[in-house]
Amino acid sequence: MKAILLRVGIDKGTDGCLAPIFKDLTFEYIPLSETDTGTKEKKNYNDVIGRNGKSLASYLPEKVKTRKMHFDPEFETFTYGDKGSKAKRLKKLNSHDLLVFYAGLTPYDNNINPEALYIIGYFTVKEVIDFDLLSVNEKDNYCIKYFNNAHIKRHNDLDGLVIVKGFNNRSKLLNKAILISETRLNKIKRKYHAVSPEMENLIGIKGSIQRSIPPRIIENDENLKNLLKLLKY
Repeated sequence: MKAILLRVGIDKGTDGCLAPIFKDLTFEYIPLSETDTGTKEKKNYNDVIGRNGKSLASYLPEKVKTRKMHFDPEFETFTYGDKGSKAKRLKKLNSHDLLVFYAGLTPYDNNINPEALYIIGYFTVKEVIDFDLLSVNEKDNYCIKYFNNAHIKRHNDLDGLVIVKGFNNRSKLLNKAILISETRLNKIKRKYHAVSPEMENLIGIKGSIQRSIPPRIIENDENLKNLLKLLKY
């Protein structure tokens, strides 16, 4: 068994903002905005009510509220898709491995929890689909089967696509976020997110996790055990 950690969700680099975390460590998962103008996705941030009872748009700047969403990963049918260098890593996943998602979250009406990176959910891998290896008929069938995935909804976005499907009963969006980072300064005194010392000891990864390229892989048995405890797996 192994686990791959990936950063997901809305962030300051793409949409200029982060999703909220509340006093009790509950949070809203807010996906990135969609950049493909040909997507079949109809919903924008105004259309989706979060777990805290407010629209996702209520946490976002005006210029972002009406953008369509790139809901990836999605936690209804549990699919995640990607291309390029991330896809190469996804292809290394086997059935029953873990794909763990973390996101940047910012405190909402509180100063208890820091603006930082938090684990927000995971998939227990059921299958990994490399679309470059499929026939036309197989691609069509998977597009029907996994219609809820943001990449399937895009226009002509199947070349190089890898989709991970999680087991429905062993994949979840967490109720409470798990803090994994601390703020550090680089050589030019610019802030960045690095793995906290506590998490270095527990799950065996270190350094900057500002971005998830390259994805961080956990394979050591003890580190995996600790990760499963954190996830209450």
